[in-house]
Amino acid sequence: MPIEHEAKVLDIDPARVAARILRAGGERIGGTRLMRRYVYDVTPGHRSKWIRLRDTGAETTLCVKEIRSDAIDGTHEAEVTVGDFAGAQELLGLLGFTPKSYQENRRTSFTLDGARLEIDEWPLIPPYLEIEAATVAEVVRVAGLLGFPEDRLTGENTIKVYARYGIDLASIPRLRF
Repeated sequence: MPIEHEAKVLDIDPARVAARILRAGGERIGGTRLMRRYVYDVTPGHRSKWIRLRDTGAETTLCVKEIRSDAIDGTHEAEVTVGDFAGAQELLGLLGFTPKSYQENRRTSFTLDGARLEIDEWPLIPPYLEIEAATVAEVVRVAGLLGFPEDRLTGENTIKVYARYGIDLASIPRLRF
């Protein structure tokens, strides 16, 4: 599985961070969009590996994610584009997978110096910034361009981010705005 080099900066002001990205020479990609996903257990009770079916508003992807650590390079994933959100959900059901949750978030995307940046807004928690780049060093460098020191970065997955705010995401079968 390929390694994802991604970190989050938690509890941000979306407008201020968007302005920082643009001042640093970044470019906004499209508008803010609603994203929706179904999450499936690969093996019941195995919380560090799951299947995600996601509609980004521009494309639908099917992904297997595995968290090996909370480091910036601790997530491994394999992802493919699929043609139809409902059809892929039906196919997964025919294969015996039942979604453990449905989730929505809003995302605003940018690029900066070869990195992809996402301002994510989820129900019940403060917004955060995701920075994804080719290497850990690039993630840290781009965060620095925006004024975020390395100690503000976390590689924690969304489940752990929710836990920081006292919310057990696994206990919420439908997370909507």
